[in-house]
Amino acid sequence: MVKKFSLDKNKIRVLLLEGIHESARNDFKEAGYTNVEYIKTALGPDELEQKIKDVHIIGIRSRTKLTREILKKAKKLFAVGCFSIGTNQVDLISAKQFGIPVFNAPFSNTRSVAELVIAEIIMLMREIPAKNAAAHVGTWLKAARNSYEVRGKNLGIIGYGHIGSQVSILAEAMGMNVFYYDVEKKLSLGKATPCNSLEELLQISDAVTLHVPETELTANMISAKQVAQMKKGSLLINASRGSVVDYTSVADALKNGLLAGAAADVFPKEPASNAEEFISVLQEFDNVILTPHIGGSTSEAQENIGSEVTEKLIRYSDNGSTIGTVNFPQISLQPNQTKKRFLHIHKNVPGILNEINSVFTEKEINIASQFLQTDTDIGYVIIDIESELGKVILQELKKIPHTIKARILY
Repeated sequence: MVKKFSLDKNKIRVLLLEGIHESARNDFKEAGYTNVEYIKTALGPDELEQKIKDVHIIGIRSRTKLTREILKKAKKLFAVGCFSIGTNQVDLISAKQFGIPVFNAPFSNTRSVAELVIAEIIMLMREIPAKNAAAHVGTWLKAARNSYEVRGKNLGIIGYGHIGSQVSILAEAMGMNVFYYDVEKKLSLGKATPCNSLEELLQISDAVTLHVPETELTANMISAKQVAQMKKGSLLINASRGSVVDYTSVADALKNGLLAGAAADVFPKEPASNAEEFISVLQEFDNVILTPHIGGSTSEAQENIGSEVTEKLIRYSDNGSTIGTVNFPQISLQPNQTKKRFLHIHKNVPGILNEINSVFTEKEINIASQFLQTDTDIGYVIIDIESELGKVILQELKKIPHTIKARILY
């Protein structure tokens, strides 16, 4: 039996922005999605607003901002893929209210970020940035003074999640003593030691690296007070989010010699494109490594991210599975071969499920299987039936009060 989807796959419009890895486009096409538009740059708000009106699935990276106003114009949109770890570029609450699940790739670039952090610690411990800059202008700075091995040094990791724990493994393999602080209790890997407070970690670490999300709690979590608690001559690495570090305080600590060096891959305000000028208070220091948000920008990571997010989007589009979404109730589903499948998203108010079931029972249609998950805001139901009354049922499902979205999957 050939499955019939609510829309032929060649009519489902997919828009991929910001030079997402080719693996994403290839995976969509292999799954039968031929209407895929691929754009190498981000779009301005006006152009994005026009494009998104007729799009069913959109893939973005960090520069595209999907605000409530933009999402409101996207009447056909049923899924968003963030081809990145973070999802702060999307108004997740509004997306949920409009019945749009958002998927991301929380694991695919962890190794790439971890390797960059370790490399930066080694280079800063050896004063490579300053010596490299001097050599480029003809100055020979051969000296062992203030140049150290990382072996035996204390590394403090703030945020012991996917990336933080990867940094921990690599650092320990190089002979570093690893300490970490996390607001949640985490299982230590290897010989890593948890700290009871951020202050404790800062006081004992020769190098500190941050791996936390962007939230109200993490905003400027490293500012003047925290920098003052760090060991004299220590290093600070930030490859998480630009908002978590007050770089002015870091600049002051570099000037007075409290910090021996720093590395920053993320910034509070980043250029929208490579053509826009980059400005930072850290640019004057030759003991600071500045990189343009490239922690996860390796070929391997981008290919993995492309495949991971695309797989989640295809599963949702094909069979309704929401595993991997960051703003939706999660249901793991398998395709079936003989039954029609309906998807219903609604506000989480009492009595909705009864009304959904009544649509089928009043027509004496047997429900072969039903899957329901809710959170505080919405309910998500998948219904499989053995009947050909597709469009008639769909129209009645859409008429149910508090319905957000309803769709025939096949």
